[in-house]
Amino acid sequence: MNPAVGPSVKAVHGTLKDVELVPAKGGKAITGSISSDGSTWSTLDPLAFNTEYRYGFTVVDGAGRETRKTQSFSTVSTPNEANALVFPNDGSVMGSGQPIEINFSEPVADKAAMEQAVKIGVSSGQEVAWRWYSDRKVRIRPETFWAANTSVTVDMPLFGKDFGNGMIGNSNVKAMFTTGPQRIAVVDDATKTMKVYFDGALVKTAPVTLGSPDWLSPTGYAVIMEQERHSKFNAGSIGLKPGDKGYYAPLVVEHANRLTNSGVYVHQALPSAYGAVGAYNVSHGCVGLLPADAAWFFNNMRTGDVVQVLNTGAPAVEPLEGFGDWNIAWAGYAKR
Repeated sequence: MNPAVGPSVKAVHGTLKDVELVPAKGGKAITGSISSDGSTWSTLDPLAFNTEYRYGFTVVDGAGRETRKTQSFSTVSTPNEANALVFPNDGSVMGSGQPIEINFSEPVADKAAMEQAVKIGVSSGQEVAWRWYSDRKVRIRPETFWAANTSVTVDMPLFGKDFGNGMIGNSNVKAMFTTGPQRIAVVDDATKTMKVYFDGALVKTAPVTLGSPDWLSPTGYAVIMEQERHSKFNAGSIGLKPGDKGYYAPLVVEHANRLTNSGVYVHQALPSAYGAVGAYNVSHGCVGLLPADAAWFFNNMRTGDVVQVLNTGAPAVEPLEGFGDWNIAWAGYAKR
Protein backbone atom coordinates (compact mmCIF):
# COMPACT_ATOMS: atom_id res chain seq x y z
CA MET A 1 0.00 0.00 0.00
CA ASN A 2 1.10 3.54 -0.74
CA PRO A 3 1.77 5.08 2.71
CA ALA A 4 0.47 8.46 1.58
CA VAL A 5 -2.93 7.07 0.74
CA GLY A 6 -3.57 5.03 3.86
CA PRO A 7 -6.59 2.80 4.44
CA SER A 8 -10.15 3.74 5.10
CA VAL A 9 -12.83 1.59 6.67
CA LYS A 10 -16.47 1.69 5.61
CA ALA A 11 -19.48 0.02 7.19
CA VAL A 12 -21.98 -0.72 4.42
CA HIS A 13 -24.88 -1.44 6.75
CA GLY A 14 -24.14 0.17 10.08
CA THR A 15 -21.74 2.45 11.86
CA LEU A 16 -18.18 2.19 13.13
CA LYS A 17 -16.62 2.57 16.53
CA ASP A 18 -13.37 1.76 18.33
CA VAL A 19 -11.27 1.94 15.17
CA GLU A 20 -7.56 1.44 15.85
CA LEU A 21 -4.66 1.34 13.37
CA VAL A 22 -1.19 0.56 14.77
CA PRO A 23 2.17 -0.75 13.54
CA ALA A 24 2.26 -4.52 14.03
CA LYS A 25 5.58 -4.32 15.87
CA GLY A 26 4.35 -1.61 18.20
CA GLY A 27 4.33 2.14 18.09
CA LYS A 28 2.03 5.11 18.03
CA ALA A 29 -1.52 4.60 16.80
CA ILE A 30 -2.45 6.37 13.57
CA THR A 31 -4.89 9.23 14.00
CA GLY A 32 -8.14 9.05 12.05
CA SER A 33 -11.61 10.52 11.87
CA ILE A 34 -15.12 9.11 11.49
CA SER A 35 -17.57 10.65 9.04
CA SER A 36 -20.61 12.51 10.33
CA ASP A 37 -22.90 9.56 9.60
CA GLY A 38 -20.54 7.20 11.42
CA SER A 39 -20.08 4.90 8.42
CA THR A 40 -16.52 5.71 7.34
CA TRP A 41 -13.18 6.05 9.14
CA SER A 42 -10.20 7.65 7.34
CA THR A 43 -6.58 8.17 8.34
CA LEU A 44 -5.35 11.68 9.09
CA ASP A 45 -1.65 10.84 9.46
CA PRO A 46 0.68 9.48 6.78
CA LEU A 47 1.97 5.98 7.27
CA ALA A 48 5.58 4.78 7.25
CA PHE A 49 7.26 2.88 4.45
CA ASN A 50 8.08 -0.82 4.73
CA THR A 51 5.81 -1.33 7.74
CA GLU A 52 3.16 -3.90 8.58
CA TYR A 53 0.03 -2.41 10.14
CA ARG A 54 -2.86 -4.01 11.94
CA TYR A 55 -6.22 -2.43 12.42
CA GLY A 56 -9.35 -3.36 14.25
CA PHE A 57 -12.82 -1.88 14.21
CA THR A 58 -16.29 -2.60 15.49
CA VAL A 59 -19.33 -2.51 13.21
CA VAL A 60 -22.69 -1.73 14.82
CA ASP A 61 -25.64 -2.84 12.69
CA GLY A 62 -29.16 -1.44 12.63
CA ALA A 63 -30.24 -3.75 15.45
CA GLY A 64 -27.40 -2.63 17.68
CA ARG A 65 -25.41 -5.82 17.30
CA GLU A 66 -21.64 -5.34 17.43
CA THR A 67 -19.09 -7.26 15.38
CA ARG A 68 -15.34 -6.85 15.92
CA LYS A 69 -13.08 -7.26 12.89
CA THR A 70 -9.31 -7.16 12.41
CA GLN A 71 -7.11 -6.98 9.31
CA SER A 72 -3.48 -6.34 8.43
CA PHE A 73 -1.55 -4.91 5.48
CA SER A 74 1.95 -3.71 4.61
CA THR A 75 3.09 -0.46 3.02
CA VAL A 76 5.50 -0.13 0.10
CA SER A 77 8.84 -1.81 0.82
CA THR A 78 12.14 0.06 1.02
CA PRO A 79 13.30 -0.96 -2.49
CA ASN A 80 10.30 0.93 -3.86
CA GLU A 81 11.08 4.18 -2.06
CA ALA A 82 12.27 7.17 -4.08
CA ASN A 83 13.51 10.62 -3.19
CA ALA A 84 14.95 13.71 -4.85
CA LEU A 85 17.69 16.27 -4.23
CA VAL A 86 17.45 19.89 -5.33
CA PHE A 87 20.25 22.26 -6.24
CA PRO A 88 20.69 25.09 -5.29
CA ASN A 89 20.34 24.17 -1.64
CA ASP A 90 17.67 25.75 0.50
CA GLY A 91 18.69 29.21 1.69
CA SER A 92 21.40 29.69 -0.93
CA VAL A 93 22.23 33.02 -2.53
CA MET A 94 23.25 32.35 -6.13
CA GLY A 95 24.22 34.14 -9.28
CA SER A 96 21.57 34.86 -11.90
CA GLY A 97 22.79 32.13 -14.25
CA GLN A 98 22.19 29.17 -11.95
CA PRO A 99 19.64 26.68 -13.35
CA ILE A 100 17.64 24.53 -10.97
CA GLU A 101 18.77 20.90 -10.98
CA ILE A 102 16.74 18.03 -9.53
CA ASN A 103 18.27 14.57 -9.21
CA PHE A 104 15.86 11.71 -8.52
CA SER A 105 17.02 8.53 -6.81
CA GLU A 106 14.89 6.42 -9.16
CA PRO A 107 13.81 6.81 -12.79
CA VAL A 108 10.80 9.03 -13.41
CA ALA A 109 8.62 7.23 -15.94
CA ASP A 110 5.83 9.81 -16.07
CA LYS A 111 7.74 13.06 -16.58
CA ALA A 112 4.68 15.09 -17.49
CA ALA A 113 3.00 14.14 -14.22
CA MET A 114 6.14 15.02 -12.28
CA GLU A 115 6.28 18.44 -13.93
CA GLN A 116 2.68 19.00 -12.86
CA ALA A 117 3.40 17.90 -9.30
CA VAL A 118 6.47 20.06 -8.73
CA LYS A 119 5.73 23.76 -8.32
CA ILE A 120 8.32 26.40 -9.24
CA GLY A 121 7.68 29.85 -7.79
CA VAL A 122 9.59 32.81 -9.24
CA SER A 123 9.16 36.23 -7.63
CA SER A 124 10.11 38.01 -10.87
CA GLY A 125 7.29 36.26 -12.72
CA GLN A 126 9.65 34.65 -15.24
CA GLU A 127 8.36 31.50 -16.90
CA VAL A 128 10.54 28.41 -16.78
CA ALA A 129 11.10 25.35 -18.94
CA TRP A 130 12.14 21.81 -17.99
CA ARG A 131 14.84 19.86 -19.78
CA TRP A 132 15.26 16.20 -18.87
CA TYR A 133 18.80 14.97 -19.43
CA SER A 134 17.87 11.48 -18.24
CA ASP A 135 15.07 9.72 -16.38
CA ARG A 136 16.71 10.88 -13.15
CA LYS A 137 18.07 14.35 -13.91
CA VAL A 138 16.19 17.47 -14.93
CA ARG A 139 17.17 21.12 -15.12
CA ILE A 140 14.86 24.10 -15.07
CA ARG A 141 15.64 27.65 -16.23
CA PRO A 142 13.93 30.80 -17.49
CA GLU A 143 14.37 32.17 -21.01
CA THR A 144 16.94 34.72 -19.86
CA PHE A 145 19.02 34.84 -16.69
CA TRP A 146 17.10 35.22 -13.43
CA ALA A 147 16.22 38.84 -12.82
CA ALA A 148 18.26 40.60 -10.14
CA ASN A 149 17.16 39.93 -6.56
CA THR A 150 14.76 37.14 -7.47
CA SER A 151 13.45 34.51 -5.06
CA VAL A 152 12.97 31.04 -6.53
CA THR A 153 11.04 28.33 -4.69
CA VAL A 154 11.02 24.64 -5.60
CA ASP A 155 8.12 22.82 -3.92
CA MET A 156 8.08 19.05 -4.42
CA PRO A 157 5.22 17.28 -2.59
CA LEU A 158 6.61 13.86 -3.44
CA PHE A 159 5.48 11.83 -0.42
CA GLY A 160 3.31 9.09 -1.88
CA LYS A 161 3.87 10.31 -5.44
CA ASP A 162 4.13 7.42 -7.89
CA PHE A 163 7.03 8.08 -10.25
CA GLY A 164 5.12 6.12 -12.88
CA ASN A 165 6.86 2.79 -12.39
CA GLY A 166 5.80 1.70 -8.93
CA MET A 167 8.48 3.78 -7.22
CA ILE A 168 6.90 5.93 -4.50
CA GLY A 169 8.24 9.23 -3.18
CA ASN A 170 9.18 9.01 0.50
CA SER A 171 9.32 12.69 1.48
CA ASN A 172 8.26 16.19 0.59
CA VAL A 173 11.07 18.51 -0.46
CA LYS A 174 11.06 22.29 -0.53
CA ALA A 175 13.95 24.62 -1.28
CA MET A 176 14.24 28.35 -1.82
CA PHE A 177 17.17 30.34 -3.16
CA THR A 178 17.67 33.98 -4.06
CA THR A 179 19.78 35.81 -6.60
CA GLY A 180 21.73 39.01 -6.17
CA PRO A 181 22.58 41.43 -8.98
CA GLN A 182 23.02 40.09 -12.50
CA ARG A 183 26.79 39.66 -12.73
CA ILE A 184 28.14 38.72 -16.17
CA ALA A 185 31.77 38.52 -17.27
CA VAL A 186 32.34 38.70 -21.03
CA VAL A 187 35.73 37.38 -22.18
CA ASP A 188 36.74 38.18 -25.77
CA ASP A 189 39.69 36.37 -27.32
CA ALA A 190 39.79 38.93 -30.12
CA THR A 191 40.79 41.68 -27.68
CA LYS A 192 42.24 39.51 -24.88
CA THR A 193 40.02 41.31 -22.39
CA MET A 194 37.37 40.54 -19.80
CA LYS A 195 34.56 43.02 -19.20
CA VAL A 196 32.39 42.53 -16.11
CA TYR A 197 28.86 43.92 -15.95
CA PHE A 198 26.70 44.28 -12.85
CA ASP A 199 23.04 44.75 -13.78
CA GLY A 200 24.13 45.87 -17.24
CA ALA A 201 26.66 48.46 -16.06
CA LEU A 202 30.35 47.95 -16.88
CA VAL A 203 32.26 47.76 -13.59
CA LYS A 204 35.58 46.15 -14.53
CA THR A 205 37.85 45.66 -17.53
CA ALA A 206 40.88 43.38 -17.30
CA PRO A 207 43.38 41.75 -19.68
CA VAL A 208 43.32 37.94 -19.99
CA THR A 209 45.14 35.00 -21.46
CA LEU A 210 43.11 32.09 -22.76
CA GLY A 211 43.64 28.56 -24.06
CA SER A 212 46.54 27.93 -26.42
CA PRO A 213 45.87 26.64 -29.97
CA ASP A 214 46.11 23.06 -28.65
CA TRP A 215 43.73 23.78 -25.77
CA LEU A 216 41.16 26.27 -27.01
CA SER A 217 38.91 27.78 -24.37
CA PRO A 218 35.28 26.69 -24.90
CA THR A 219 32.95 29.44 -26.06
CA GLY A 220 29.45 30.44 -25.09
CA TYR A 221 27.97 30.71 -21.64
CA ALA A 222 29.28 28.98 -18.54
CA VAL A 223 28.29 29.36 -14.90
CA ILE A 224 30.66 29.55 -11.95
CA MET A 225 30.27 26.16 -10.24
CA GLU A 226 32.55 26.62 -7.23
CA GLN A 227 35.26 28.94 -5.93
CA GLU A 228 38.49 28.01 -4.17
CA ARG A 229 41.04 30.47 -2.83
CA HIS A 230 43.74 27.85 -3.47
CA SER A 231 43.07 24.96 -5.84
CA LYS A 232 45.30 21.98 -6.60
CA PHE A 233 45.75 21.41 -10.34
CA ASN A 234 46.99 18.11 -11.73
CA ALA A 235 47.64 17.47 -15.43
CA GLY A 236 46.32 13.94 -15.02
CA SER A 237 42.82 15.37 -14.55
CA ILE A 238 42.89 16.52 -18.19
CA GLY A 239 44.42 13.31 -19.48
CA LEU A 240 48.11 14.30 -19.55
CA LYS A 241 50.95 12.17 -18.23
CA PRO A 242 54.68 12.89 -17.88
CA GLY A 243 56.28 13.21 -21.30
CA ASP A 244 53.08 14.41 -23.01
CA LYS A 245 53.06 17.77 -24.74
CA GLY A 246 51.58 20.29 -22.34
CA TYR A 247 52.18 18.19 -19.24
CA TYR A 248 52.86 20.12 -16.04
CA ALA A 249 53.79 19.07 -12.53
CA PRO A 250 51.08 19.32 -9.84
CA LEU A 251 50.66 22.90 -8.69
CA VAL A 252 48.43 25.20 -6.65
CA VAL A 253 46.47 27.92 -8.43
CA GLU A 254 45.10 30.98 -6.67
CA HIS A 255 41.66 32.57 -6.94
CA ALA A 256 40.14 29.61 -8.81
CA ASN A 257 36.58 29.77 -10.15
CA ARG A 258 35.44 26.52 -11.80
CA LEU A 259 33.43 26.76 -15.03
CA THR A 260 33.36 23.12 -16.22
CA ASN A 261 33.68 19.62 -14.83
CA SER A 262 36.62 18.98 -17.15
CA GLY A 263 38.70 21.69 -15.50
CA VAL A 264 38.16 25.06 -17.18
CA TYR A 265 38.53 27.87 -14.64
CA VAL A 266 38.88 31.60 -14.32
CA HIS A 267 41.96 31.92 -12.11
CA GLN A 268 45.10 33.86 -11.36
CA ALA A 269 47.68 33.21 -14.07
CA LEU A 270 50.93 31.57 -13.08
CA PRO A 271 53.87 33.96 -12.67
CA SER A 272 55.45 32.50 -15.81
CA ALA A 273 52.37 33.57 -17.79
CA TYR A 274 52.07 37.16 -16.57
CA GLY A 275 53.70 38.42 -19.76
CA ALA A 276 51.10 36.63 -21.87
CA VAL A 277 48.11 38.24 -20.15
CA GLY A 278 46.49 40.62 -22.61
CA ALA A 279 48.90 39.58 -25.38
CA TYR A 280 48.65 35.89 -26.33
CA ASN A 281 47.21 32.58 -25.15
CA VAL A 282 49.16 30.01 -23.13
CA SER A 283 46.71 28.13 -20.91
CA HIS A 284 45.10 24.70 -21.11
CA GLY A 285 41.72 26.33 -21.72
CA CYS A 286 41.41 28.44 -18.58
CA VAL A 287 40.95 32.19 -18.39
CA GLY A 288 44.04 33.66 -16.73
CA LEU A 289 44.11 37.02 -14.94
CA LEU A 290 46.82 39.10 -13.31
CA PRO A 291 46.88 38.83 -9.48
CA ALA A 292 44.95 42.00 -8.63
CA ASP A 293 42.29 41.30 -11.25
CA ALA A 294 42.01 37.65 -10.19
CA ALA A 295 41.50 38.70 -6.57
CA TRP A 296 38.85 41.22 -7.63
CA PHE A 297 37.01 38.60 -9.69
CA PHE A 298 37.13 36.04 -6.87
CA ASN A 299 35.86 38.53 -4.28
CA ASN A 300 33.13 40.13 -6.39
CA MET A 301 31.68 37.18 -8.32
CA ARG A 302 29.89 34.20 -6.81
CA THR A 303 28.71 30.72 -7.73
CA GLY A 304 25.93 30.91 -10.29
CA ASP A 305 27.32 34.02 -11.98
CA VAL A 306 27.78 33.94 -15.74
CA VAL A 307 30.98 33.91 -17.79
CA GLN A 308 30.64 34.28 -21.57
CA VAL A 309 33.64 33.50 -23.79
CA LEU A 310 33.79 34.79 -27.37
CA ASN A 311 35.89 34.24 -30.50
CA THR A 312 38.15 31.34 -29.53
CA GLY A 313 37.00 29.08 -32.37
CA ALA A 314 36.06 26.29 -29.96
CA PRO A 315 32.58 24.79 -29.51
CA ALA A 316 30.28 26.00 -26.77
CA VAL A 317 30.28 24.49 -23.29
CA GLU A 318 28.11 21.37 -23.25
CA PRO A 319 25.20 21.53 -20.77
CA LEU A 320 26.43 18.71 -18.54
CA GLU A 321 30.03 19.89 -18.68
CA GLY A 322 28.86 22.28 -16.02
CA PHE A 323 25.80 24.45 -16.45
CA GLY A 324 26.01 25.15 -20.16
CA ASP A 325 22.22 25.13 -20.43
CA TRP A 326 22.27 28.74 -21.60
CA ASN A 327 23.92 27.62 -24.84
CA ILE A 328 20.67 25.89 -25.84
CA ALA A 329 18.20 28.20 -27.60
CA TRP A 330 15.06 28.82 -25.58
CA ALA A 331 12.80 27.51 -28.36
CA GLY A 332 14.44 24.10 -28.10
CA TYR A 333 15.22 23.97 -24.39
CA ALA A 334 12.15 22.13 -23.09
CA LYS A 335 12.64 18.39 -23.58
CA ARG A 336 11.41 15.16 -22.03
